[in-house]
Amino acid sequence: MDIITTHSNTDLDALAAMVGAQKLYPEAVMVFPGKLSRNVEEFMALHKDALTISSLRDIQLDRIRRVILVDTKNPRRLGKLAEIVNRPGVEVHIYDHHPRAEGDIRGTLEVVEAVGATATLLVEKIKEHNVPLNPLEATILALGIYGDTGSLVFTSTTPRDVAAVAFLLEKGANLGVVAEFLGRPLTEEQKSLLKSLLISARRYQVNGVKVLLATASVEEFVVGLALLTHTISEIEKLDAVFTVVEMEDRVYIVGRSNVAQVDVAEIVAPFGGGGHPAAASATIKGAPLDQVARTLMKIIRQKVRPPLTAAGIMSSPVKTVTPETTIREAGRIMMRYGHTGLPVVKNGQLVGVISRRDVEKANLHGLGHAPVKGFMSQNVVWVTPDVPVTEVQQLMIEHDIGRVPVVAGGRLVGIVSRTDVLRTLHGGDLPSRYRTIYSGHLATAGTNISELMRQVLAPREWDILRRAGETAARLGCRVFAAGGVVRDILLQAGNLDIDLVVEGDGIALAGALAGAYGAQVRAHRRFGTAEVLFPDGFKVDVATARVEFYEYPAALPRVESSCLRHDLYRRDFTINAMAVDLNGENFGDLIDFFGGRQDLQQGLIRVLYNLSFIEDPIRLLRAVRFEQRYGFKIEPQTLKLMEEAVRREVLTRVSTERLWEELKHILLEKEAGRMLERLHQLGMWPFVFPGVTYWEVQPVLHDLGAAMQALDEWGFATGHDSWLCYFIAVLHWSSPETARALCERYHLSKRQAGKVVSSLSSWQQVLSLLSRRGEVRNSELARGLLLLPPEAYPLILTLLDEEWLKERFRQLLLLLKESRPSVDGNFIRSLGYRPGPVFRRALDAVWRARLDGLVKNSEEEKAFVKEFLSRHYGEGPHD
Repeated sequence: MDIITTHSNTDLDALAAMVGAQKLYPEAVMVFPGKLSRNVEEFMALHKDALTISSLRDIQLDRIRRVILVDTKNPRRLGKLAEIVNRPGVEVHIYDHHPRAEGDIRGTLEVVEAVGATATLLVEKIKEHNVPLNPLEATILALGIYGDTGSLVFTSTTPRDVAAVAFLLEKGANLGVVAEFLGRPLTEEQKSLLKSLLISARRYQVNGVKVLLATASVEEFVVGLALLTHTISEIEKLDAVFTVVEMEDRVYIVGRSNVAQVDVAEIVAPFGGGGHPAAASATIKGAPLDQVARTLMKIIRQKVRPPLTAAGIMSSPVKTVTPETTIREAGRIMMRYGHTGLPVVKNGQLVGVISRRDVEKANLHGLGHAPVKGFMSQNVVWVTPDVPVTEVQQLMIEHDIGRVPVVAGGRLVGIVSRTDVLRTLHGGDLPSRYRTIYSGHLATAGTNISELMRQVLAPREWDILRRAGETAARLGCRVFAAGGVVRDILLQAGNLDIDLVVEGDGIALAGALAGAYGAQVRAHRRFGTAEVLFPDGFKVDVATARVEFYEYPAALPRVESSCLRHDLYRRDFTINAMAVDLNGENFGDLIDFFGGRQDLQQGLIRVLYNLSFIEDPIRLLRAVRFEQRYGFKIEPQTLKLMEEAVRREVLTRVSTERLWEELKHILLEKEAGRMLERLHQLGMWPFVFPGVTYWEVQPVLHDLGAAMQALDEWGFATGHDSWLCYFIAVLHWSSPETARALCERYHLSKRQAGKVVSSLSSWQQVLSLLSRRGEVRNSELARGLLLLPPEAYPLILTLLDEEWLKERFRQLLLLLKESRPSVDGNFIRSLGYRPGPVFRRALDAVWRARLDGLVKNSEEEKAFVKEFLSRHYGEGPHD
């Protein structure tokens, strides 16, 4: 027979793991090896009829052939069953989340992984094998996970535990039952052990980190040492807590850390333990408690790293203003550099801080001309460079401030923002909106992508980048490929737009590069930019590294010379704010200050700073374009900023020329229909197409791309201005007045506007003709179709909802293409007729005859023309 068992003093995770194991081994019998914890006793008192769990006295031990062991590997915790697992011929399967220790049982199958609860491992197997669960089973498994992870708040909790709970909730787990049985008080044994630990606790300071070490010894095993350690950590509020407890024949170590300088997994590793930097444990057999405690403290002193200080995370140099700086100028500086506040300095001494909120209040009352000294906060909270970051964090919380100046020798040397502190809490994965742009040097992703560049780029593009680096070296400057070209290289998508950023004289480099290729240069000295124009139309944009700032929202940017980091910071999104070094040995090194590569891998569109959409509202449309083009998602915080910008109606401040430029880019995209739908979802539609009701045209826009593709496959181009296909579709239900207004708003040419007007006045007539059943002459259908420009053909195809109508349309287009008469005006002139209306009438008549099958070749066409002219104009020459 097969049995499923666990450790004595069975806790909730052990019970849950047993229930989970029986779902995988349905023929196995669940057996309690000995005592139960009080929580499990109370649970079983209520649920014993729903769960069939045997005791040892009910089992014939000599018949056991396989033991499924969960939540333990320690033979001392199995009671009499310890003899069975070591018996020859007995197979052992182990599912456990505790680290392995000396003397542990070995299994023929072992699933031993560092997660928060053993029940998680069983849930993952259940999910993997599509084993059904009823709500009671899901509740018990959830109870085990919540029990061993402190309701998912212990630092030992992993994403796998959370995912397992989510799965169980989908299967009907009852959180009310979970809450009821988790809320039980500590057992008497736990209370006694907790008291002993608190009495024995010793506090140490190691490299500025506050550490607590508590020891105790009990005769029998007490469940929940991790819970007790967590409780002590909550009570004491120290940086790290270690408990060392001797139970039965082993010593157990549990560690909890609240700071990055203490990696408890690293500290318990010499004892054979494991876990995570913030939560770990170890089990030692055959060593005295005092010896283990002394060794542990020695390792702690060796492994605890010095604390991170304000000097290590501060931004420097600091943008400052003087007390006499006007409110208006302070606001411009904040917007210019993306700051939310500025220190106020007089004669090198820090005298106050002015926040964006202060500036907004002053401007609201018309006091933009006033000096900041009348509005700044003078009670400045500041720190010295050696203050630990934990203390800086506490100051921010206590005083509800977003930035703390760092002062040394009475002078301002740096500033720590809320952003900098958040980075220490969340590490390198911190979203880019929290990243500072001033501290540090070139940030590379530790990746050289030169080989990928060679694979993705066309030979000429590759050669241009190589030569740009060589040219920069001769000129004594540095050059980088930046923006979209880097994005598309990483996406392995072809890119014909090369954007070079030069730390030095960009116009000089453009001139040298143009000379090497026999190209022309178009320079814009005011902006420090230039275009290298190749004879075949290919173009390379070259810019002197610059920082743009906006004097007011939606204004055109002003430009200052700067460095690469600032140049990238002015970009729209993180995925467009990467660069590649083109200089010497560094050629191909990826430079990524703002997490663009990670966002690219995760498929996220993220702005670099909170005012991005306020300063340049066109980025709202661009975010949608990139999101839909690449199948990405707009990052949640960026989405909130977009929604707020739309609510503020920032698009009304943009010139129609800039709006149309971006809108036209959208209409040229393959996924234009989805982009337009997204504009509607985000509330931007009324700003780009005022007077047009989206839901009236949504069905057409949804299918228009497929219609354009079908026409292309049939061999019919949709006209020179393919964007006009979508523009016509957007307006096809609009009134002539609305259509004319939008054509004027976006400055369409007379020819383009004419196509829009003719489409709106004729598409219903054409649709009616094509839909007419029975015999309809081809010439009649063609005459109607010729009322429309080719850019309206996708609209017609989209509106034809039956296959026979679509085929009629295709055949008609094919007929129009192939039915052009061979006779022309020269033939009519050869008959003695002078040019005039007669030519058009005769050619139109023979074309219609050709469409209707009345004439089939050149000879018949000529005979038809002669007969037509004779019938209508008489014999012989005619003026």
